[in-house]
Amino acid sequence: MTHVQHLKPFLKKTPFHDAMEAMMHGAGWIRWQVYYSPAYYDSTQSEYMATRNGATVYDVSPLIKYAIKGKDAAKFANYLVTRDLSKVAPMNVAYTAWCDDDGRMIEEGTLFRLGENDFILNAALHQLHWLNESAYGFSVEIEEISEQLAGLSLQGPNSRAILEVLGVQGIGKLPHFGIMETIVDGHWLRIDRAGFTGDLGYEIWVKPPDALWLWETLFRLGDPYKIAPMGGHALEMTRVEAGFILVDVDYIGSHHAIRPTQRVSPIEAGIGWAVSLKKDAYFVGKRALQKEKAEGSSRFILSGIEVEGRKPAPGAFLYADEKGTKELGLTTSAMWSPLLKKNIAFAQIPMAYTKPGTEMWIEIWYPKEKKIERSMVKCWTRNRMFFDPPRKKEIV
Repeated sequence: MTHVQHLKPFLKKTPFHDAMEAMMHGAGWIRWQVYYSPAYYDSTQSEYMATRNGATVYDVSPLIKYAIKGKDAAKFANYLVTRDLSKVAPMNVAYTAWCDDDGRMIEEGTLFRLGENDFILNAALHQLHWLNESAYGFSVEIEEISEQLAGLSLQGPNSRAILEVLGVQGIGKLPHFGIMETIVDGHWLRIDRAGFTGDLGYEIWVKPPDALWLWETLFRLGDPYKIAPMGGHALEMTRVEAGFILVDVDYIGSHHAIRPTQRVSPIEAGIGWAVSLKKDAYFVGKRALQKEKAEGSSRFILSGIEVEGRKPAPGAFLYADEKGTKELGLTTSAMWSPLLKKNIAFAQIPMAYTKPGTEMWIEIWYPKEKKIERSMVKCWTRNRMFFDPPRKKEIV
């Protein structure tokens, strides 16, 4: 995402744009792909707090969406991604990665299984050329449908209550990563229970002509439930607390890497749990990942760390000792968590240091009274999912 000062003539507006602009108190737009996307509306901190204590909506329409259908769609999708899709029933979401032949991650994202041979792949980067190239020999049809659906991510502890007031029957029984379709006031909705905040939350998809109806209805009915709009800056805070990785921040997609050494495997990216090495079907990169796992040749694992003090540590080097004689790795995302009251980060660290509680040292440079000062403080390996409330998965 980038600022839009010199890009305004080229950017497109999502179906929610006018409603979002009316609630914006400043020029808080940034670029997401070819669209205007809100960085903030008024206050990043208030939007963050609204997500953790009430409910917020975030426009996810710019996500790139590919429909995969046809006689071989299930076989092709299982060949494409690292998860075992034979274990994913229709009307469910699978978080997964997709790799090149070397087992290096092209990207990760969600795959909606709507039917036996009906899928939607959600990506942050354009993948159509690679998908078509990979589909050689399969009887499948692949189509980008990004502009056929508009979506809002409704997140926070009050999100379910708002959907109940909206009239969505059975929303309390929808499981984590489940999908449902319904009609509300004559409008078709597809709802999946997922999101990028680590909290109770849902993504709501509608046809573009119904976008403003959805926005206005959610804010009208959600007012007693502390609903608020949220921009990308607050979303960034919540996704780090939740332990979610972000392409071009925590890893570089293998098709965009400048040097081969920049490419990472899903294991190195800290999502080895999403790699089904034992599934019967072959998937792209499987042999390379089997070898990496068997030989223990991962260069590092993207792990969570907790840092002493309150100074965030973005792009900071980690060391085995206080004097900094043995370099271990580098942080990719970092923040002070207002909710957890902890200084947290993601860091690429050697496997020998990934056990929770392992002590290391981190070098932090920070501005103080018009100077740049340095501190060397302790840090400890932690589970990267710093925030994981029971409400995220509970059924009522």
